[in-house]
Amino acid sequence: MFTKLRYLTSGESHGKGLLGILDGIPAGLEISEREIRLELARRQRGYGRGARMKIEIDFAEIWGGVRHGKTIGAPIGLLLKNKDWDNWQNKMDIKPNKKPGKKVTLPRPGHADLAGMQKYDFDDIRNVLERSSARETAMRVALGSVCKKLLHDIGIKIGSHVTQIYKVRSDLELDYYSCPESISENADNSPVRCLDLDKEKDMIKVIDKAKSDGDSVGGVFEVIVSGLPYGLGSHVQWDKKLHSRIAQSMMSVNAFKGIEVGSGFSQAEKFGSEVHDEIGFDGMKFTRSSNNCGGMEGGMSNGQPLIIKSVMKPIPTLIKPLKSVDFFSKEKKLAHKERTDSCAVPAASIVAESMVCFVIVDAVLEKFGGDTMDQLKSHIKISGKY
Repeated sequence: MFTKLRYLTSGESHGKGLLGILDGIPAGLEISEREIRLELARRQRGYGRGARMKIEIDFAEIWGGVRHGKTIGAPIGLLLKNKDWDNWQNKMDIKPNKKPGKKVTLPRPGHADLAGMQKYDFDDIRNVLERSSARETAMRVALGSVCKKLLHDIGIKIGSHVTQIYKVRSDLELDYYSCPESISENADNSPVRCLDLDKEKDMIKVIDKAKSDGDSVGGVFEVIVSGLPYGLGSHVQWDKKLHSRIAQSMMSVNAFKGIEVGSGFSQAEKFGSEVHDEIGFDGMKFTRSSNNCGGMEGGMSNGQPLIIKSVMKPIPTLIKPLKSVDFFSKEKKLAHKERTDSCAVPAASIVAESMVCFVIVDAVLEKFGGDTMDQLKSHIKISGKY
């Protein structure tokens, strides 16, 4: 999927911590641990989060690829330690341990547990659940914050907000030509990251109800990107199309179950004359009467704001577990229970920002190139069309 950028994460939910490597960032990008920490803090907030967020105060140390506050063109390495490791050393020890704790054998519906057990012939679900946990997305956000800073420095802004939790939908009509960073700042002031303050209250009530019932709720969030030039991605091959690359990146998050570009699914009930964005010219540049296509046509950015919506399912680990079957005894029981959130949709919107940032940075480097930030900026200045 990526042609210029690569990233890898490693680590388990209750292990020593998370490792991340980001390769392909040009030299000369100013980045600091403080900037990364601010993005990690955004991921940890949100109404409905569980006890884990009270334990961990995420901080990613830069272990390589940065010197004197600037990237040096080498792979960027990050280390994010789990503060709760002390309580899990026996269960998650990398060495053989005589007190590993009780094996987990009751798979959770909606989780990777059963499929992972079958795939790897494990006798303990913990080998699966530790890596398939959403904890891994903390490192994606840490690495994504570097990409976000690069985009900011070349005039591309990204933001997000929550539009729905359970059946409560925002009625707000957003101005997609306003600054996405301002949209995010306003959303960050809401405990559910919703810009519709009237619906914010109803969302909080729904989350409270789910928590009291031992249940969970999902929702929908939107990511907006402005400042994109024409021609990121390509129409010439299936795996070069920008929307397909974004879809793959977003859907790589386990809890994300659908993606919508622009007006998306609502186009099914409209005529073509109502959907396609008519083209004009204001004497300086081409204009559009609308942005139903969400900033992409034919697999390429078209100079309009990028608009992506995604749906997050309710978290599968429930306070009141669903029915399951013991993997070995086949006895009917309730599923295994870990610490869980009642709602993580606000946090998911932050993760989604990073997933989009990875793709946009890769597409920018693919189109314009450059080993340094100065080279990249000069190439964009020469050939970028807006």
